[in-house]
Amino acid sequence: MILMIGLAALVFAALSYYVGYNGWVWLKTTFLSKYKKMYIGIIVILSCSLFIGLFSSLLVFKLLGYFWMMIIGYGIILLPICNLLVFLMKKRGIFWIGISVFAVYGFVFIYGSFNAWSPVIRNYNLTVDKKSNVEDVEILMVSDLHIGAIVGPAHIQRLVDKANQVKPDIILIPGDVIDDHIQPYIDNHVGEILKELKAPMGVYATPGNHDYYGDDLEKLEVELNKAGIKLLMDETVNVDDLFYIVGRKDVTDENRQAVSDLVSELDQTMPIIMMDHTPLDLDIAKENGIDVLLSGHTHKGQVAPANLITSRIYENDWGYLRKSTLQSVVSSGFGTWGPPLRIGSRSEVNVIKVKFE
Repeated sequence: MILMIGLAALVFAALSYYVGYNGWVWLKTTFLSKYKKMYIGIIVILSCSLFIGLFSSLLVFKLLGYFWMMIIGYGIILLPICNLLVFLMKKRGIFWIGISVFAVYGFVFIYGSFNAWSPVIRNYNLTVDKKSNVEDVEILMVSDLHIGAIVGPAHIQRLVDKANQVKPDIILIPGDVIDDHIQPYIDNHVGEILKELKAPMGVYATPGNHDYYGDDLEKLEVELNKAGIKLLMDETVNVDDLFYIVGRKDVTDENRQAVSDLVSELDQTMPIIMMDHTPLDLDIAKENGIDVLLSGHTHKGQVAPANLITSRIYENDWGYLRKSTLQSVVSSGFGTWGPPLRIGSRSEVNVIKVKFE
């Protein structure tokens, strides 16, 4: 483990040097070249901010670290192309090539911020081949709130505003309510805002991987109960004898039950809707009579081209997929993990109208 951490730190340091050196090559073509020591100091601070942010409650270091991650991430893609162009052009045009790189970063930060903080409503219409005493149910599904130092009251108020606009029958939150630790949730009185989430059939949530990381899951359950949200951990709920809601523990929980155990005593003639934070085991869900599977976790990669990775890992990494009698809906999430940016994805809530027939 120590060797792996050391190797990762070495790779990170090498990438930071690579990005920083390329920046200095460009700066030497401008009047800023006389500020070499200041530039080096800025690069060192940016490179260290990610690690400082891990062990500090100071938001500024967290943000600097996350944005530096983005600079490195896109630098790995952009800078080799720039290096090749400089070589082919025999070191001419460095200034304008650098300006082009800054323009790309400007687009990433501005457009990415807009996508992260401007949630949209995405609508799905599903038909389940089972009878119920109601013709249909309208679900508002929102995942991956990641309430913490970055995602706070203002963004959660946007969620409440969307929910009040939709007025769904039931609200379901499949995981990652908090971003590792409960304290920012408590300090910022986010529970008072979540209390405003209302639906006649109730508000239910399941835990995601980030809800476990800070060992605050029990505290989270208490806080959510105060806000009128029932946290389902390998539990089932019969909603007014109309349909079942099944809520699973996260896949990272070694003690989570098998789907077969959770549904063994359910009436399979009734519709079964299951929340499972990570969109795995679609075939298992199908084989056990789950009609609708609601998930998050993937963020649709959050920042392109990471979506190419999530699409390889998960059978359904975003949106709608039908597998015989199973219908899967995966949300790109409402909050963000790491940098508060989204490229190729957008903060969203999902309105899912399920018709029974």
